[in-house]
Amino acid sequence: MKRLILIRGPMGAGKTATGRELQRLLPNCAFLDGDWCWDIRPFTVNDETRAMVLANIRHMLTAYLRCGAVENIVLAWVMQDEEIVEALCDGLPLDGAELHCFSLTATESALTTRLQCDIDSGLRTPDILPRSLSYLPKFAPSAPDTVDTTTQTPAQTAQEILLRLAT
Repeated sequence: MKRLILIRGPMGAGKTATGRELQRLLPNCAFLDGDWCWDIRPFTVNDETRAMVLANIRHMLTAYLRCGAVENIVLAWVMQDEEIVEALCDGLPLDGAELHCFSLTATESALTTRLQCDIDSGLRTPDILPRSLSYLPKFAPSAPDTVDTTTQTPAQTAQEILLRLAT
């Protein structure tokens, strides 16, 4: 049975690194970073680009879900609202597939430290910090699907997700 694992959370919570770790640990696993599907300069957020990114991600997920060589698919993307998750999954060929959604979160201090390191290294632009912090309240630390990454490495977070998948 195929498994689609959605990893969501604010920027800096460790989605990409955790997704990569899950790809390493899970058999026959495809990894998709949703940001790859919206990599335009300048970064533009409007109705047209939102529709484009959802179509791009759905196209890739559909291909992975239909591919016999792929058992596990991990998607890492912010997905700050349930409506985004619903719109993303709408129309996917999920018959016979398990869908799992995990939210990663961290303290404001941890996110700030992580993102500032990326900004200082030139990996991200300074506007990432206020955007990420504005999304943080959308990922309730008490929700059952939430993993707090404040003191965890991506490998530890991936292991926690694998344990939750096994139950």
